[in-house]
Amino acid sequence: MGRIALVRLVTSTSKETTMTAMHGFDTEALRRGIEGRDATALLSLYADDAEIRMVDHQTQPSHPRVMHGRSAISEMLNDVYNRDMTHKLESVVVDGDHVAFMESCRYPDGVRVLASSVADLRDGRIVDQTSIQAWDE
Repeated sequence: MGRIALVRLVTSTSKETTMTAMHGFDTEALRRGIEGRDATALLSLYADDAEIRMVDHQTQPSHPRVMHGRSAISEMLNDVYNRDMTHKLESVVVDGDHVAFMESCRYPDGVRVLASSVADLRDGRIVDQTSIQAWDE
């Protein structure tokens, strides 16, 4: 779950107001974006200068697919999350300025995809991500 700090403010008239402030990476936004197939919400988790390296059987480790900047990342997210398939966030771990997560996907014909990602964070946003994906053939 996301890291949440609960802050209680007391006004001069002794009325209490409670507000929630997010600190660090918003894992619930990641879950909602992935499982809701919301590319716009997912894009908001990336810094303007973010970079993603994607490794799979077509773009192998010596020549990964590299997307640099929000425009390129947006194009990829829109492509993936507009496909007719289900997406599930299987796990996510945040440790300081690092996040790791695993996503499983399934096409209507039963083909499954599994992606594992690790990323560096700056100010709660992804700046550098490496993802490895595999799918049924």
